[in-house]
Amino acid sequence: MDASTSEKHLPRHVMKFCPRCASGEFACRENHSFACGACGFEFFVNAAAAVVALIEDGEGRLLLTRRARDPKKGMLDLPGGFADPGESAEQALVREVKEELNLEVEGCGYFCSFPNTYPYGGIVYHTLDLAFTCTAKGLDAIRAADDVGGYLFLPPDRIPLEEIGFDSIRQVALRYLAFRRGQAARG
Repeated sequence: MDASTSEKHLPRHVMKFCPRCASGEFACRENHSFACGACGFEFFVNAAAAVVALIEDGEGRLLLTRRARDPKKGMLDLPGGFADPGESAEQALVREVKEELNLEVEGCGYFCSFPNTYPYGGIVYHTLDLAFTCTAKGLDAIRAADDVGGYLFLPPDRIPLEEIGFDSIRQVALRYLAFRRGQAARG
């Protein structure tokens, strides 16, 4: 989705009626909230929390996935997904990695975050993608499932950044590569 196409799918162009009273007097204010002129209801557009895992195998290769669906079908990604209501980022990460790859993870530690947009169902959602380093309890049971079409392990210096589908995940990968280079320089 290019910039001109995605612009018309932002919430300010899609939300036209108040979810409380169905009035058409529902106006966007400052791009981050809507206010209803009829009933006074105010609706805020916030970023959705998403999580991704940085998992290495015993040889120091990073686990990457191939997206099985749009958006960005066929492109590289990191395992992860959206946090459900009432779930911590770490709980979401454990659940998503299990759903996508049948792996159990432990020792999750915050690494970095980047904002992103996620086009889905005709709307562009704003997300905050939180990256965590973690360890898989074992890789023997790994299998692609859910919205993952495949997986691969790559040495950090062989990750094809141009094949990563989302800008935020590319930024996470760049930060990971810089971190790994720093470790090697100190090592």
